[in-house]
Amino acid sequence: MNTGLTPPTFASLGLSPASLEALFRASYQVPTAVQAQAIPPALAGRDVIGCAATGTGKTAAFVLPIVERLSKRSGTRALVVAPTRELALQIVEHATFFGRPHGLRAAEVIGGVGFEPQNRALRMGFEIIVATPGRLVDHLERGTARLGGIEILVLDEADRMLDMGFKPQLDRILAQIPRVRQTMLFSATMAGEVAAFAKACLKDPVRVEIIRSGTVAERAEQKVYLVPQNEKTPMLLALLSEDEESTLVFTRTRRRADRVARTVARAGHRVACIHSDRSQGQRVQALEGFRDGKFRVLVATDIAARGLDVEAIGHVVNFDIPYVAEDYVHRVGRTARMAASGRASSLVSPEETGLLRGIERLTRHPIALGEVPPNLHLQVQEMMPTEARRAPRRPQVHPSVHAAKPALPAHPTHAAKPAHPAQPPHQAHAAKPAHPAQPAHPAHIAHAAKPAHPAQPARPAHRAHVAHATHPSHDRPRHGARRPR
Repeated sequence: MNTGLTPPTFASLGLSPASLEALFRASYQVPTAVQAQAIPPALAGRDVIGCAATGTGKTAAFVLPIVERLSKRSGTRALVVAPTRELALQIVEHATFFGRPHGLRAAEVIGGVGFEPQNRALRMGFEIIVATPGRLVDHLERGTARLGGIEILVLDEADRMLDMGFKPQLDRILAQIPRVRQTMLFSATMAGEVAAFAKACLKDPVRVEIIRSGTVAERAEQKVYLVPQNEKTPMLLALLSEDEESTLVFTRTRRRADRVARTVARAGHRVACIHSDRSQGQRVQALEGFRDGKFRVLVATDIAARGLDVEAIGHVVNFDIPYVAEDYVHRVGRTARMAASGRASSLVSPEETGLLRGIERLTRHPIALGEVPPNLHLQVQEMMPTEARRAPRRPQVHPSVHAAKPALPAHPTHAAKPAHPAQPPHQAHAAKPAHPAQPAHPAHIAHAAKPAHPAQPARPAHRAHVAHATHPSHDRPRHGARRPR
């Protein structure tokens, strides 16, 4: 047991030799602050509330106690609930790696993929289940998930789950889990709603607060660039030209993410895009390519702010300022992870200054202003590849627009010719010019006014008109057709 006089080690936390060997193979050297403070009470079976910035090692802080307490046991006994698929997959990797020496298996239960592999893992009783709330509720409704044997529950990024509206799903999950259990709740922020939720589902918890809620990574160099919306893209390209660091760009919407990714690609950068419209396979491929260095730039919505476990992200760019101030903390937390350093740049338009003030109130620090280069558009044009600097192509117009383009006016005699043998007399008025002021030949005017069948009685003409208007080839009577009495 560490006395506090010397820096803690993993051995001093009470971990088994099997876990210490796994930590050594994973190149873990000394525990982080949250690991040193959370692991001992978690090993003792106490409920824990952990509040620490993203990137401080929270995942290992709850995974290691789980595998220690469940060592060599069988059956589904631990449940970890996370807000996003990416975070769930990251936790599964940790649980599989550290659980293997203890004879434990871990499986993910997430959306975007088929049910059958998950059904199989649940039937086989994998000891550790990592799930997103929506998909786990789907399994509960199908009867394929049974949580009566759960002994350890972990709610990771609880504030994010509540922000995303998962409170009803969490309540349903909690109703299926035994009341006698160990519960651990971890998050980078601890807002009022999270505190109330924690009070309802935890019993006499040990509070581990390494830094105050809303604090961003200390080693992240933060800057704000005040630019109008139409200069955000040139400013982003200017930032990318400053170095070759891996860069994560956050946008507010999926469509905007796609557009920014296309622009960055045209500028010659290796780029991938990730958002909720992408399939799970596409998202995994993009993340792996970004992690392996295949892509230098990853453009994403806030779906990647939680659970993106990529070492050495040198630069995070907020192309759009998030509406929720806490999301800024998680975005910036993607860089300067653990002991690394990094940059965080935010492009702020005039209409986003109110959101910036909210972020500064949360973090309790003003963010330094960055210098916007003069003649930004000209500098960016010089940096663009030659093929990207060509004069813009003529905009392509959708074929429907060409179809709607008015044709040259036809000769009145042709326009007055009936299109159908049974066309009623009133169709002769269709030959009137589109513009009343346009002059017409007197002969044609007289012809247009002349009835098509002068000798035809009025009543038969009306019947012929109705018959034509209700012809099977028409969906409804033509404009101007009189209904039969």
